[in-house]
Amino acid sequence: MSHLFLVRHGQSEWNLQKKFTGWVNVDLTPEGKLEACKAGEVIKSTNIKIDLFFSSYQLRAINTLKLIKNTIRNNSEFTKAWELNERHYGSLTGLNKDEMKKKLGEKKIHEFRRSWDLRPEPLNKNNPYHPINIDIYKDIPNKNIPDTESLKDTYSRVVKYFKNKIRHELENEKNILISAHGNSVRALCKFLFKLDEKQIPMLEIPTGNPLHIELDKKLNIEKCRYLDQERAQDLLVF
Repeated sequence: MSHLFLVRHGQSEWNLQKKFTGWVNVDLTPEGKLEACKAGEVIKSTNIKIDLFFSSYQLRAINTLKLIKNTIRNNSEFTKAWELNERHYGSLTGLNKDEMKKKLGEKKIHEFRRSWDLRPEPLNKNNPYHPINIDIYKDIPNKNIPDTESLKDTYSRVVKYFKNKIRHELENEKNILISAHGNSVRALCKFLFKLDEKQIPMLEIPTGNPLHIELDKKLNIEKCRYLDQERAQDLLVF
């Protein structure tokens, strides 16, 4: 038996401003920091020792993980992987979601946010929000840096990384925590829960609420639950 904790970062500055964030490197709000600390408290209450920690390259996920680790009193190293980054929203990056709903229509924005294989228009490489212009991505080969992504694209990189770097650790009964993002956590849930393309748009991932998944050696799910029951979503019931 192994335990996997999936945590979407706490509220970010651009979550609060209702902006499409994607690969832009924004930090947590004070509320987001509180969410991360609360995530640490509910994880601590399980009395499960976590062996390995992973986060995306992005500050909001990294700082969420640091606050969780501080709360559970764990000072071990953790692994950062760009493959666990949020979905790249292309030309929508930095734009306000409510304003874009008025401009393009609520249905179109919902399709951009939740459809399986629809990509927004690419983000211009001269845009300061393009990842090639953000310092934290300087060590990533340009061929791996997207201009835009669908959820399908995000799924491909996230699940490939999971299979190559994380799955064997779970099969060896290691307990793992991943701090990532709404769409990268959604991608992992699609894989682990064997969701189809019609189910995945309905899956909501709350900020700062750990999803605790118990797995057997073949990675079949035995149990799962959101640890903060007051903010739990009912879409994953086992």
